[in-house]
Amino acid sequence: MEYTQIRDLLTGKQVDKTIHLRGWVARKRSSKKIAFLTMRDSTGRIQVSVKADNDNAFNTATNLGYETALVIEGLLSKDDRAPGGYEVKATNIEVVGKSENFPISKDQSQEFLLDVRHLALRSQKMTAMLKIRSSVFEAIHNYMRKEDYTEVQPPIFTTAGSEGGSTLFEVKYYDKEVFLSQSWQLYAENFIYSLEKAYTIAPSFRAEKSKSARHVTEFWHAEIEATWLDFEGLLELMENLISAICLNVAKKNAYELKSIGKNPKDLKKIKPPFPRITYDDALKLLKEKSGLDVPYGKDLGQTEEREIGKYFDKPVLVTHYPKEIMAFYKKVDPTNPKVCLNANLIAPEIGEIIDGSERESDMDKILESLKQDGTNPEEVDFYLDTRRYGSVPHSGFGMGIARVVMWICGFDTIKDAIAFPRTIARIKP
Repeated sequence: MEYTQIRDLLTGKQVDKTIHLRGWVARKRSSKKIAFLTMRDSTGRIQVSVKADNDNAFNTATNLGYETALVIEGLLSKDDRAPGGYEVKATNIEVVGKSENFPISKDQSQEFLLDVRHLALRSQKMTAMLKIRSSVFEAIHNYMRKEDYTEVQPPIFTTAGSEGGSTLFEVKYYDKEVFLSQSWQLYAENFIYSLEKAYTIAPSFRAEKSKSARHVTEFWHAEIEATWLDFEGLLELMENLISAICLNVAKKNAYELKSIGKNPKDLKKIKPPFPRITYDDALKLLKEKSGLDVPYGKDLGQTEEREIGKYFDKPVLVTHYPKEIMAFYKKVDPTNPKVCLNANLIAPEIGEIIDGSERESDMDKILESLKQDGTNPEEVDFYLDTRRYGSVPHSGFGMGIARVVMWICGFDTIKDAIAFPRTIARIKP
């Protein structure tokens, strides 16, 4: 028997034909004369009606629990009153898997839905997110490979941090203490001396004690590194990758975007060039337009970045941050030793989604920065070999994929952009 997915039924090509549909009950309502079900599968939702004169099917329909798995035979009809404009008039209903007292009903609080996330993934919102997220991953792979980047896999266990010791997760490794990777950075700059252009998509772990709407302790990181890539080329790469992601999601996920209230056409407008401002410009903007007096040398947090994003209709590049708040591997601007050749790409409503820089090539400057960070150079001696043996100019960036999904979907919290989020307060399900 051939089964039709809901997505194909909604094209209307099978109107007035007998179809076979399988899926789950998302909603139901009934009267003495007719019962209505909203059926869902992985591709969409459609209304199913059953008249009372069909005793077996009607009795089955009126006694179903939410999320019962069904196989339905019926006639596809055009009906402008039905969601999606089509309805299946059922002639036979077969229960495949019973569902009684499905936990998700009236309680739709965020914490409850996180407690039952294994079941909440069935919702229209989460289904849309998972498909959009998949398209984001696809776009990254496609774009980076088109640009001749080679995908690599760095280790997860590391002996030192790349972003500072205060946010490292310690792990017992036989008789030693090691750390979960914060970033591939210490390994990235080794790969490029073999491949010249490399990228990875891998999990990263940050022991940040933040409860903000955009922080989690485990997230997927898309990171790139390339030799001979200067700062201007790096900024253009950021812009082009984000544009490629937006176009792919708009193309592949129009239905999902509309189901969560987003317009695919808005994503198609996200094209280079993006606006650019310096860190100094950002402080002036915040003071003059938002009334926020941010002291020089303070890193921009969620509040400041969201305020900056309000004044632009697409992501904005904030460049040249103070050296004292930058990681040890970020290059100092030769024309101004107080700042680095770095940039954060800030998305409206979200804040930073990409952090990148040209890399420091001066060994003495790197050693001094490591000393200030409290990192023992011996722990990263293999990394320092990238400066000892044939060092060349190079640049790279890291992109938090969940933040990109959060921005594209218009979610209020990053937890909704991850299937099973891990935070300071949550480690299950």
